[in-house]
Amino acid sequence: MFSRLAAVLVLLAGLLVVAEPQAATAAALGDVVPVPVSVQPASGVTFTLASGATISSDDTSTGDYLAALLRRSTGYALPITSSAGTIALLLSGADPNVGSQGYQLDVTATSVTIRAQTATGLFNGVQTLRQLLPPAIESATVRPGPWTVPGGRIVDYPRFAYRGAMLDVARHFHSVATIKNYIDRIALYKINYLHLHLSDDQGWRIVIDAWPRLATVGGSTQVGGGAGGYYTKAQYQDIVAYAASRQITIVPEIDMPGHTNAALASYAELNCNGTAPPLYTGTDVGFSTLCTTKEVVYTFVSGVLGELAALTPGPYLHLGGDEASATSASQYAAFLNRVQPMITGLGKAVMGWHNIGASGVNASAGRVVQFWGTTTSDSSVTNAVSQGAKVVMSPANKAYLDMKYTSSTTLGQSWAGFIEVQTAYGWNPGAYLSGVASSAILGVEAPLWTETIVTEDNIEFMAFPRLPAIAELGWSPWSTHDWNAFKARLAQQGPRWDVMGIAYYHSPQVSWPVTNRYEAESATLSQAAVATNHTGFSGSGFVDYANVTGSYVQWSVTSPGGATSLKIRYANGTTTNRPMDVFVNGTKVVSATSFNGTGNWDTWATKTLSVTLTAGTNTIRAVATTANGGPNVDYLET
Repeated sequence: MFSRLAAVLVLLAGLLVVAEPQAATAAALGDVVPVPVSVQPASGVTFTLASGATISSDDTSTGDYLAALLRRSTGYALPITSSAGTIALLLSGADPNVGSQGYQLDVTATSVTIRAQTATGLFNGVQTLRQLLPPAIESATVRPGPWTVPGGRIVDYPRFAYRGAMLDVARHFHSVATIKNYIDRIALYKINYLHLHLSDDQGWRIVIDAWPRLATVGGSTQVGGGAGGYYTKAQYQDIVAYAASRQITIVPEIDMPGHTNAALASYAELNCNGTAPPLYTGTDVGFSTLCTTKEVVYTFVSGVLGELAALTPGPYLHLGGDEASATSASQYAAFLNRVQPMITGLGKAVMGWHNIGASGVNASAGRVVQFWGTTTSDSSVTNAVSQGAKVVMSPANKAYLDMKYTSSTTLGQSWAGFIEVQTAYGWNPGAYLSGVASSAILGVEAPLWTETIVTEDNIEFMAFPRLPAIAELGWSPWSTHDWNAFKARLAQQGPRWDVMGIAYYHSPQVSWPVTNRYEAESATLSQAAVATNHTGFSGSGFVDYANVTGSYVQWSVTSPGGATSLKIRYANGTTTNRPMDVFVNGTKVVSATSFNGTGNWDTWATKTLSVTLTAGTNTIRAVATTANGGPNVDYLET
């Protein structure tokens, strides 16, 4: 259990707030996510990182990564040294069971040593070390410590080679910065593949030189309208390189022959009638198809795949292949039988949704089918496996991060059912599909489709805490699977996510450590009113600004002083964004432009601010800056 002071009850602005200090360290050596294979605690042994500590590493990139992570929150110099460091990262001496992705972590009273056979293994060991340090280690500003780690040995390696996340950037476009932030978050849980859904009916998101209108026309919109967007080749390569620095491989997807309206609208010749349809901003599926009988379509596909393969060092090109309702079964098979050899001819393996395993579609070397169904048997999967394919498991009713948590979740969809954390955790990828042996399972992936996902906070809310649950299914031995133990370890991630500014879903299935939350409706209001006419708010309501410049919500916050993360939950609509400035003790800490549109007035986002508070009472004021007023404000958290 955590060692903590008694809860302190503070009555502020008419609101009862429970404040608990964060635990100084993990409760025990194995209390991380995913849970390790083998843990041997050393009773009574604790390592404390001191200001004079050094780092040595056999892999320069991993050593530099760890040093940068620790320097920003500790303020320590942590020089990289060629001699044995206080923290040593070694590519020798690891337990032989760790393989190419695992590691051995040894913690004594005076040192931390991570051993692995590869740089990937060292990086995975560093992620475990991060979680064994106090949550404040994730701070972007210097915190006081102490920086302690429980003693003992961990030997750890993954159950499955492939542990993925998918982000759909076609339905709603997401920036390079957002993708990099997502990469940083998923790396903490030893995710090693990021599948980018780069094209769909609503948008085309990557420049193809031979077909430039794909980006400039096909990328010009998104669900619900709006500007859309696309990645230049340089931006895509930047994402690939950034992911590689986190030991994550990018899997690009160009969905075909269906889900292609953005391409069809860009080039009329890809349509059987030679007429380009209008751009599409809805969410229906199954209506579009490339004209699979026209030779120009195969010239198009070959050119797109060739340019994409040249930008992608990873082993897979994902060709989609799902929901091709507008293509006959015979033409679907004929199309894939021409396209799959294009991919293998580029030195890549074919990856696609499990529909590509249909009868009549030829096998290709190294083919991977991704199961997204809601049943526990599927003939397309068993057919593909009988031909030698491997399977990545993404059952929509278990692993789809865009499904609502409950009926009251404001974001997401529910066609595959509601997925609370226990549902996401409570299935066995190696024994889920009848007729498919565990040896055929390559791994798991948690897809996040973005029909309703507009902001980075939306992504975080839907991914956390379910993505760590899927990550544990992919990494940890099935023998360790235990919901009660998992939810206790998951709860300890909450304070870490608070420091990282992750706008996660506070599932009632998990006993999260209590944070300080100040509801807006209990604050001091000026020319603003409490409202309840939108859904998804916390507490008894939210605050709606009057249509006047200078209206505000003001909280009184008691603090011990020092660097603090403030989170303001707000909603800002789809049309004219209502800006607001935030002041701490009279000093502006963020300008109005930081509060972007959220999509709807009941689509809530969280803005995290890194500020310095004084010891005692602090005044936090959110002020509308235009005559339109400000966003709906739900609460402030510290």
